[in-house]
Amino acid sequence: MHAVRAVVFDEYGGRPEVRTVPDPRPPVDGIVVRVEATGLCRSDWHGWQGHDPDVRVPHVPGHEFAGVVAEVGAQVTGVRVGDRVTAPFVYGCGRCAECLAGQQQVCAAQTQPGFTQWGSFAEYVVVDHAPVNLVPLPDEVDYPVAAALGCRFATAFRAVVGQGRVAAGEWVAVYGCGGVGLSAIMIAAAGGARVVAVDLAEPALALARECGAAATVNVAGLAGPASVAEAVRDLTEGGAHLSVDALGSHDTCVAGIRSLRRRGRHVQVGLLPAVLGAPALPMDLVIGAELEIRGSHGMAAHAYPALLGLITGGVLDPARLVTRTLTLDEAPEALTMMDRPGNAGIRLIRP
Repeated sequence: MHAVRAVVFDEYGGRPEVRTVPDPRPPVDGIVVRVEATGLCRSDWHGWQGHDPDVRVPHVPGHEFAGVVAEVGAQVTGVRVGDRVTAPFVYGCGRCAECLAGQQQVCAAQTQPGFTQWGSFAEYVVVDHAPVNLVPLPDEVDYPVAAALGCRFATAFRAVVGQGRVAAGEWVAVYGCGGVGLSAIMIAAAGGARVVAVDLAEPALALARECGAAATVNVAGLAGPASVAEAVRDLTEGGAHLSVDALGSHDTCVAGIRSLRRRGRHVQVGLLPAVLGAPALPMDLVIGAELEIRGSHGMAAHAYPALLGLITGGVLDPARLVTRTLTLDEAPEALTMMDRPGNAGIRLIRP
């Protein structure tokens, strides 16, 4: 048994606080992980605000983490206490049609730490269906880097490479230079693409340039999505081949689509909760220019080795995106500030 400390909120938008919570127990096919590092993500802020119908109070947020196996369920084999691990933020069930096809990130019976169940802003967290969802960590990948992968970097990797099908020489417009956006910029640039980074904060755009952006657009002085899209089209010689909305707002979604050249591809990563209403998409452009719009929702555990190989090989360096490390006691205040401009990069909590 452990005296477990965690960040808890009792009502949506209410003040989170650190308190002692019940000791988590592993499901028969799951494990308990001692959290060594966990990321602070805008999705956690949406959950705290009540934008996700899966979140029930009282609640512990947090969905991207890395740590050490502390307990193993009775039916789990091949996993030992002390193993270094991480996991995707979507836990596949391993039995539905999507999981059997290798698409655990859209599992019909998925669970999610920090959303459907208590998450990783705590000293311990549960991983469901461990044989399907556990990712062993190479010794060369430390816990902060692995925690950054769980949502933002892995999500960006699949969005740019898998769903976006980026190719060398293409123009890629990335909207929002937080953790997902900077990850997308680094990944696209490493693949030989030319990236335009779009944000309203100069520090975020400076980080984008460090991550490989060839050009930047500060939207602070521009009048709406149409003006932003026009600026991107001018920089990209007629429009981006691929746009990625890494923020999740009506304006960034619409501007991303409008900034594409003919037959371009838009990937929506940033959340657009139903509670905020639906954006007015320019479907005339989608039809007339034969644009492609795809969503991207994380990455399955079996796809991690390819990404981990690029990290251990020195091609990608997620550690460059970590801008601040917090204690668990600092996490409640940081969670409430996630919607403020200037939260560039990835902030990690070390419980």
